[in-house]
Amino acid sequence: MNLTPEETGALEAGEFAEDVRRQVRYGSGKSFDDATTHDLLVAASTVCRGWAVDRMLATEDRIREHDSKRLYYLSLEFLLGRSLESSLRNLIALEPVREALGTLGCDLDALIVAEPDAGLGNGGLGRLAACFLDSLATRDYAGFGYGINYEYGLFRQVIANGAQEERPDAWRRLGSPWLIPRPERAVPVPVYGRVDGRPADGGPGAWVDFSVMIGVPHDLPVIGYGGRTVNWLRLYNAETAAEMDVDLFNSGDYLRAFERKIATERISKLLYPSNSTEAGRELRLLQEYFFVACAIRDLMRRYMDEHADLDALPSRVAIQLNDTHPALAVPELIRFFVDERGLDFERAAELTREMLGYTTHTLLPEALESYSRPLLARVVPRHLQIIEELNERFLGSIRSRFGNDLSRVRRMSMVEESQPQRIRMANLAIIGSHTINGVSELHSDLVRSLLAPDFAELRPDDFQNVTNGISPRRWLLQANPELAELVTKRIGTGWIRDMEELSELEPAVEDPAFREELSRVKRSNKVRLEKLVRETTGVGLDPDSLFDVQVKRIHLYKRQLLAALHSIHLYLRVIDDGEQLEAPRSCIFAGKAAPSYFLAKLVIQLLIAVGRRVSDEPRAREQLQVVFVPDYCVSRAEVIVPAADLSEQISTAGFEASGTGNMKLALNGAITIGTLDGANIEILEAVGPENLYIFGLGAHEVRELRPSYDPHAFVRESPALARVVEALSSNRFSPQQPDLFAPLLRHLFDDCDPYSVLADFESYRQTQEQVSTDFHDHDAWTRRAGLNIARMGAFSSDRAIEEYAQRIWKLRPIP
Repeated sequence: MNLTPEETGALEAGEFAEDVRRQVRYGSGKSFDDATTHDLLVAASTVCRGWAVDRMLATEDRIREHDSKRLYYLSLEFLLGRSLESSLRNLIALEPVREALGTLGCDLDALIVAEPDAGLGNGGLGRLAACFLDSLATRDYAGFGYGINYEYGLFRQVIANGAQEERPDAWRRLGSPWLIPRPERAVPVPVYGRVDGRPADGGPGAWVDFSVMIGVPHDLPVIGYGGRTVNWLRLYNAETAAEMDVDLFNSGDYLRAFERKIATERISKLLYPSNSTEAGRELRLLQEYFFVACAIRDLMRRYMDEHADLDALPSRVAIQLNDTHPALAVPELIRFFVDERGLDFERAAELTREMLGYTTHTLLPEALESYSRPLLARVVPRHLQIIEELNERFLGSIRSRFGNDLSRVRRMSMVEESQPQRIRMANLAIIGSHTINGVSELHSDLVRSLLAPDFAELRPDDFQNVTNGISPRRWLLQANPELAELVTKRIGTGWIRDMEELSELEPAVEDPAFREELSRVKRSNKVRLEKLVRETTGVGLDPDSLFDVQVKRIHLYKRQLLAALHSIHLYLRVIDDGEQLEAPRSCIFAGKAAPSYFLAKLVIQLLIAVGRRVSDEPRAREQLQVVFVPDYCVSRAEVIVPAADLSEQISTAGFEASGTGNMKLALNGAITIGTLDGANIEILEAVGPENLYIFGLGAHEVRELRPSYDPHAFVRESPALARVVEALSSNRFSPQQPDLFAPLLRHLFDDCDPYSVLADFESYRQTQEQVSTDFHDHDAWTRRAGLNIARMGAFSSDRAIEEYAQRIWKLRPIP
């Protein structure tokens, strides 16, 4: 759809330039000639934010006029990346602004790269949430996000002495022009204290002697493509009602005077504090409770300002829990209804279920959150009462239906009978929600059969699938402007709003001239990535080599270790055997390991050590490079993803919920090598088996093999694997640190290789040989890459949002 200037609100260059000059003068207090790049970034962003605010207020007027149902998306993560470029693109004002800044002697691209990534997330969970907010606005839904306004992101990853080290990611150090403070919408949140006995029949509770946290919101406009609908993401800072104890301060006890302020404000300091200590676990629970309590208070206040009838709530409000982190929304809503509105417990629980939906994103037992009962009793005693009351009523219904099946009751209980007892957040979210969805067909099947089979048997219609998706605005239009221009020349701009229209590109893929252009665009993107790699690692890459890319959070089940072992195999072929590789290859890795995840950090060390060894050998580096790009984030993904030839999606089958990196890479013309896991299966069905590479055990085979798994048998059967293991155990890649990688070998052999790396190595190696052979025929490779692009239409976040809206939220677009 071609949008007119009236629809986008694009302004004349002179008017924008004058607004920027004025903002520099009165916002930064400087003459224009003295303005720094940061001053200009803030000024340009503030002017653009003004356009967004006008549309945001107009959107709110439309919602109120038509009493549209609202969707609230609760997530601990929103990985938004940079805001200036994406906002200008969605306002269709990028080129007018570029022209306007040019009249001032300013380079828009320089301002774009000066903006730090918003440190509001870690991995796929946050990138998915960001795409969903984009799609909600683009599809004209009243959809809003709630989260925490972290002062520091997860961490800034630096590589020192060949290993990951963590540094503070102070992304808001200079402020953010996109965040609009809303102190008048601050909400009080009680915490700690005690409860005087459990109320009879689930009646109102007496929560006393509690402390009060203050949640102060900041709104970030979320602009739909074309600027017609602008929603918001509301992020909360944690503050205290009492800034300091004046008496203690005046007595000279300065630290204790600010003790409460420091204790409260730590809640919004850092994303995902380590849960390896009791203090860390308490802080995580505080974060989860704080943002949920702020969101529920805020959205209920908005509803009560506009409506008097609580019974109508489910027809006007939907709430989606993005994983288990917001699960305390269940007892918080019930507490609101019972303690503040006087509803009986059963009606409160019914209303809560009718409003809440729950998306589960994991199959890993260790990723299923639980908190000790004593911790909840200390931090949120009233909520623990409600959980236990809800649990008793639920288990009563289970006994009525299934009899005294003790094992079933124990599995379905929210309370795990351990020492001490623990509260299972996934069970809480399932029991408190009307719909539970997985995020790929395989994942949803495994949720029903492995993760929550008792619940799926009890409520089969309430378990659904909504396969994840990505925003074509962010991951093609913005990340790959040359490819976007090439696509638009062939099929027009409709794909920007409807990714299914990419299918119209298929006839062009058979045109040699189009393939030549597609190849040119890919090489241009590879040159751009080569520059980033050289700047961040000091290593040069050959743009004509096969760019073999694995970029994602570092975790053993994602099997960066398998790719590392294959890189060692290629190195040994070149150095020990004197072979010439079928195709020169650049193996490019990026991703962060959790600070306390020792083995994941050791995998990073191995990748870096292999890369250095390769670079030290002239014969090897002519054919092979292995590089680890530090500090992976959205803006770096926007450089890496368009340049990839091969997309590594090699998690152990049955462990990845969906993945969205697989979608981004395929959309940008990378051919997938992967297991039958997560959304890989659906990508296989979409693009065709001849246009990607599948290897390894399936999910069922992984489970069947596990009881008799013998790591040594796979080494005996594969001479290539045996040689790789020998090279790793002989300290060839760590001569100065003997046995550095011994823990990885113990993981593979003593711990029985829990993620089947050794079992899949030989299949992976053989498939990679086919990849190298196929890459020789560059035109045929480009054709397959083009078909990947053309057949990725189903993997849009717009499609996912439509499915949520119609099947789960019962949402209609704002008229």
